[in-house]
Amino acid sequence: MSANSADAPRTVEVVLVKSGRTKIRYPAELLTDDGTRVTVRAPWAGEGVRDFGFVRFEPGDVFTEHYWRDRWYAVKEVRDAEGVRKGWYCDITRPATLSGGELVVEDLDLDLWRSADGTDVLRLDEDEDEFAASGLATTDPRAASAAQNALDTLELLAREGDFEALFS
Repeated sequence: MSANSADAPRTVEVVLVKSGRTKIRYPAELLTDDGTRVTVRAPWAGEGVRDFGFVRFEPGDVFTEHYWRDRWYAVKEVRDAEGVRKGWYCDITRPATLSGGELVVEDLDLDLWRSADGTDVLRLDEDEDEFAASGLATTDPRAASAAQNALDTLELLAREGDFEALFS
């Protein structure tokens, strides 16, 4: 369904869940929903500046976020206030659900960063430690395997594949 169809809300509430609790929720403009991929746009929803060392998220940044109902990741294109692309922040998640105006996604503690020019592709090690500590490999081995496979797939696309084809 297109975001322009009469039955689609123009705004959705993105709900990021982690370890069974809501980590953050924020309103986003629904751009498209083709039944498999949902794309929304939202300003930086964090408080103040978050400096990762390799990128800073700050007020004025705009995120175009792509969520899939059949894939174990979400990819967020980050642009600064002037529209210059900073790169893509990739969250490893369970497949997203959209219902009643809420886009719900469960964060699985694995993340990847790809710079705008594609020269920097970083698996975020701290998150891999969080993933191991989460116990998912024991409590839901299928999900843990799917999450690891999703991270490997995204990293390969980011390094060697047509990464931007994910969004076309």
